[in-house]
Amino acid sequence: MNVRRIELTMHKPWFALYAGIRPTLVIGERGQPTQWGRGTWQVPSDRTVTIGVYLFNRLWRFGQAELILDPEDAAAWEYRAPALPFLRGRLRRSPL
Repeated sequence: MNVRRIELTMHKPWFALYAGIRPTLVIGERGQPTQWGRGTWQVPSDRTVTIGVYLFNRLWRFGQAELILDPEDAAAWEYRAPALPFLRGRLRRSPL
């Protein structure tokens, strides 16, 4: 399997009604806890993969966002978490 690296920047709002919560990144049905800020991950370079991010506060998931990443798509993305713990997040191409 051929792989490539993508960069994903996780943004937490400056004011949020939740504290101590970190995002979880899901790449192709495999979840992994992450940190706020910039990170890189390996994804397949020869097939389409689904990428999702959510927040979890021990009671429910929130801030969910998902995208389908094709092999020819950009390598830099950003996730913006919601300020309220019942809204969705945004996952979009990183403006350069």
